[in-house]
Amino acid sequence: MKRKNGLVAIILSASIVLAGCSTMSNTTKGGLFGGGAGAAIGAGVGALIGKSTKSAAIGAGIGTVVGATTGVIIGKKMDKAAAQAAAIEGARVDSIRDANNLKAIKVTFDSGILFQTNKSALNTASKDALTKFAKILVANPTMDITIMGHTDNQGSLDVNQKLSQERAQSVANFLQTQSVTATQFKEIIGKNFAEPVADNKTAAGRAANRRVEVYMYASEKMINDAQNQGK
Repeated sequence: MKRKNGLVAIILSASIVLAGCSTMSNTTKGGLFGGGAGAAIGAGVGALIGKSTKSAAIGAGIGTVVGATTGVIIGKKMDKAAAQAAAIEGARVDSIRDANNLKAIKVTFDSGILFQTNKSALNTASKDALTKFAKILVANPTMDITIMGHTDNQGSLDVNQKLSQERAQSVANFLQTQSVTATQFKEIIGKNFAEPVADNKTAAGRAANRRVEVYMYASEKMINDAQNQGK
């Protein structure tokens, strides 16, 4: 009962704070939750505003609390990149939080758009979308990148592990041909069918599970630059 009451109190506290900031932009609110000024509430409400263990694993914690102003500066850059990515046909964009509780971006490409069935070579049509996406990454060289390939559960684990890794690598390789620097890529991972986002028992679910996710998040340099800018 105490735990339930505590959760209710946290929700009410968050509601009061946000209601009292009706003129505050979404980016500023995100910065406050991502920085020290919102730590007291943000620590308790994190799970209620979309933070997940998957997104929290993206990026390396810098070991210090990131201030609210730094969070706002980074949040604005992420918002701009997210809007540009959302304009690309075939890309789905989600806002997440990274290991430093800063705003980050997950861009998901349906594997059916990128590849032929059971293949890891990019379709010709998909290269147009990735060329546009690469321009966003080139314009943000201090954003780190992680790429994850996912499959449905059809076939053996070994086959799907190999396919998911090869597809993630194909995307990374192509982006590098479009002038994205290799140092921006922190991880290129095949996740096989270990992390489905839909029910593999249905055709629609299996199609949703066949995907490549590209995570864009603040590097240590980007955080340091934002901290200096906010001084």
